[in-house]
Amino acid sequence: MKFIRAVVWRALRTVPAAALAASIGVAVLSASGCGKKTEPPAPAVEQVVAPIAPAPAPKPESRPMEIGYSDWPGFVALEVPAAKGWFKEAGLDVKLVWFEYVPSLEAYQAGKLDAVGITNGDQLVIAASKAQSRLLFLTDYSSGNDMIVARPGITDVKALKGKKVGVEVGFVDHLLLLNALQTSGLQESDVTLVNVPTDQTPQALKSGNVDAIAAWQPSSGNALAEVAGSKAIYTSATAPGLIYDAIAVKPDSFEARKDDWIALTKIWYRTVDYINDPANRAEVLQIMSARVGLTPEKYEPLLKGTFLLNAEGNLKHYAPGTTLDSVYFSDDTANQFNVANKVYQTPIEVGSVLDPSLARVAAGK
Repeated sequence: MKFIRAVVWRALRTVPAAALAASIGVAVLSASGCGKKTEPPAPAVEQVVAPIAPAPAPKPESRPMEIGYSDWPGFVALEVPAAKGWFKEAGLDVKLVWFEYVPSLEAYQAGKLDAVGITNGDQLVIAASKAQSRLLFLTDYSSGNDMIVARPGITDVKALKGKKVGVEVGFVDHLLLLNALQTSGLQESDVTLVNVPTDQTPQALKSGNVDAIAAWQPSSGNALAEVAGSKAIYTSATAPGLIYDAIAVKPDSFEARKDDWIALTKIWYRTVDYINDPANRAEVLQIMSARVGLTPEKYEPLLKGTFLLNAEGNLKHYAPGTTLDSVYFSDDTANQFNVANKVYQTPIEVGSVLDPSLARVAAGK
């Protein structure tokens, strides 16, 4: 499960096409007649053909709303309104574009998407690269999918002192680990960090090269399944709001298509309420699990570890505050982490990327 990535995304460049201009010389032939004075040839006349102007770009409202999404449950949930026909019912032309998480951010940063599923911390990384965005609404916060999984014999975070922890340094579960250590009275210097790609953390724990790993689903779940006696000694359920997920929109589209984005946000609120209704659980799991190639039974724990946010949840969490209940405070925390880990040098102004105006209108406020 690839989500929050505190890295500087690769810059994408486009090469503009050169306009083609041609000049045509028109030769004027002279005629001579018997007994007539020959006229000198007329000077050549150069006619410059102006380059053909490119066709005007289609108006934003005439194009599909292209939304990049990946395999995090809070984004896969968009499959539900697509399957139910709710986008068309609202008169929206929505094109969901499937990616791995990091490529979705690269495509968004390159201007190839109108919107993307993203974590609040990664939106700050994109802002640091000067590719602006507006956070439209919150989809969820991680509520157990991110874990610190320890080998047998280690039963709590305090027992990690002096031990090796495998984690992808600079990524979100590095932040989760720091939070776990702090709440247990430890510092980062009390453990030895081993930089391990997240998808390789189960193997690292299984091999004995590390004593614990910090990872998100499905890697965290795979570690629990593959290492007999291993235990999740800390999860994101202990720190709700440390990791928010959201839909971010390009500022020009955000402004030009406000009514469309409000309508989409209303559909999201409806979707969350539908998913949370136990009567719809089997149908929802069938739709979402099919997108990622899992059985409904295997997908259900992933959905349970994701706290989806409807209208009420957005009004609560998409408001300024001084705890992790607020995405503003969560952004401040991610800002400090990103700067400390040299993801970018200067903290981002949180107010420049957060704009709850449309989410509030969609909620009737």
